[in-house]
Amino acid sequence: MRHGKHFKKLGVNKSHRTAMLSNLANSLIFHNRIKTTTARAKVLQSKVERLITLAKRGDLSARRRVFAVLRNRDNVKKLFDEVAGEFKNTNGGYTRRAFYGYRLGDGASLSVVELNIEKKVVEESKGKKRKKTESPKGETKKAAGKTAGKTPKKAAKKKVKEKAESE
Repeated sequence: MRHGKHFKKLGVNKSHRTAMLSNLANSLIFHNRIKTTTARAKVLQSKVERLITLAKRGDLSARRRVFAVLRNRDNVKKLFDEVAGEFKNTNGGYTRRAFYGYRLGDGASLSVVELNIEKKVVEESKGKKRKKTESPKGETKKAAGKTAGKTPKKAAKKKVKEKAESE
């Protein structure tokens, strides 16, 4: 009997489907946000949620099971070290899916899938502003000659002073 064996086939055979979902999961873990069709996003969301739950366990068996799906050591390491730590106190709901629009070519419905990781706000120190290397008129230092970096009034006074000395 086939009780409880229903799943989305996504219009491809089994090997293509597993490879496609593995690639989508890798991209989501690496970039934290991807854009794909809504049908793929729904299937991907449940797959990634299971992977994150395994990663939260953190043991060797879980790591091997996740590696069997992702087949990418860097992403497995990132999933166990960074992503699973973010969801340590969370039970489910690790991803969110939002409608994005329609694809121009075939009109397929698009969705954005992203990890529910809170973005950390980093305060920037307010330092001194950099001085521009160009003169006020947009000339470079070489083109402006001796007057580069000086205000127009000071440059004009200097020219007047030089003319007076030469006469």
